[in-house]
Amino acid sequence: MGEKIGVVDVGGGYRGIYAAGVLDYCLDHGIHFDLGIGVSAGSANIASYTAGQARRNRQFYSEFGLRKEYASAGNFIRKRSYLDLDYVYGTLSNSDGESPLDYEAIMCNPAEMITVATEAETGESKYFTKADLAQNRYDIFKASSAIPVVCTPQEVDGVPYYDGALADPVPIVKAFQMGCDKVVLLLTLPQDQLRSPKKDAALARRLKHIYPKAAKALESRASTYNASVMLAKAFAQQGKLLIVAPDDTCGVSTLTKDREKLLAFYEKGYWDGVKIADFIGADVRVSV
Repeated sequence: MGEKIGVVDVGGGYRGIYAAGVLDYCLDHGIHFDLGIGVSAGSANIASYTAGQARRNRQFYSEFGLRKEYASAGNFIRKRSYLDLDYVYGTLSNSDGESPLDYEAIMCNPAEMITVATEAETGESKYFTKADLAQNRYDIFKASSAIPVVCTPQEVDGVPYYDGALADPVPIVKAFQMGCDKVVLLLTLPQDQLRSPKKDAALARRLKHIYPKAAKALESRASTYNASVMLAKAFAQQGKLLIVAPDDTCGVSTLTKDREKLLAFYEKGYWDGVKIADFIGADVRVSV
């Protein structure tokens, strides 16, 4: 049997368009993974990749994401959630939506798919699988993408969850625990850029009165992320892991709504995908 190859997408809000570009390159050139792990926006990227739906997430970030229904202060006033996750993973993604997620293709793909979320009550990681999905029931992606304070917690089977990045922002250890021989790690910040805890601390202060353990995880997110990237670099030196990360973010931040910048960042990700074939020993073909 050949090596088991995994891909991990850490998300990053609208910065996720970079990783969407990388994964579209993989789809266009016949690069396949045995395991995909997605965190936050990365969970949506991994879902579309597993479904074989190239360009789907490009449209979400650069077109749908500019709509007030998708993300706006009005949403926060009406629903206490700046990002309307029901709109993203329901109205748009359901079988009767503008851009349906191909549920059947996901389930038919033999690759494993993991979606990372954080339990609000415990602050611990939850790793959802395909078994937690159903047609037009994409709660696990909502859970993985629910940024604390910016969004309300999202329930899956009655349990409230927040963004997976609180507890496990760079789940490369999980990928190796699941038997991967090699892992491709998709970052949406330059690999040498450390995360600052400043913004997380401000959000955690507002969260701790409701979910103190999730708030504690949020307070530690930056240090956990930074330590995980250091570990990834060590694995990379051993030849077990490839970091694919931008040299700059083209001016895109977590909630940037600038279509020109977003598309530039997508293109940067697309062509950075070139690095992957040599690492995993894949024969590249063009299927555009």
